[in-house]
Amino acid sequence: MTAGLLVFVAVRLGPQLGALTGLAPEGPRAPSYALVTLDGDTIHSADLSGKVVVVNFWATWCIPCRLEMPSLEKLHERHHGEDLVVLGFDTDVGNESGVRRFLAERGVTYPVGRATARQRAAFGGIPGIPTTFIVDRSGVIRHKVVGYFAPPALEAAVSRLLDDPAAGVP
Repeated sequence: MTAGLLVFVAVRLGPQLGALTGLAPEGPRAPSYALVTLDGDTIHSADLSGKVVVVNFWATWCIPCRLEMPSLEKLHERHHGEDLVVLGFDTDVGNESGVRRFLAERGVTYPVGRATARQRAAFGGIPGIPTTFIVDRSGVIRHKVVGYFAPPALEAAVSRLLDDPAAGVP
């Protein structure tokens, strides 16, 4: 029982601690994707080279997603213009107007689009909602957190990558 608990804690907290401390192993390259935002713009991953990108898969029904959104919005506002892009990939199956209303009620201003099955598969499958990836300036996934991403760990991981503009640039 103790071993099982330790494994569970390591799996759930390990990615958070890695993001907080910067000691996480380097992940694979992020897949190529094109996110069509709810505003009708298209954001291509190739156009984000040289930027730190936070990719967040979420849903309106997801309580941890709702708790996490203010942190993502603050991150977007605080680092806007500092080579950071926050992208929301909505996994809801309902109509788009409900998603728009949900975002407006919460004051979300970072780009959000509807996640496709192809996008979810390209990121290796999304085992739970929310799932957040932090991609460095060269397109390498540095952090992946399934579940709520604690704000201190999220901010530390992003700030570390932003503070070193040469890190990871091809």
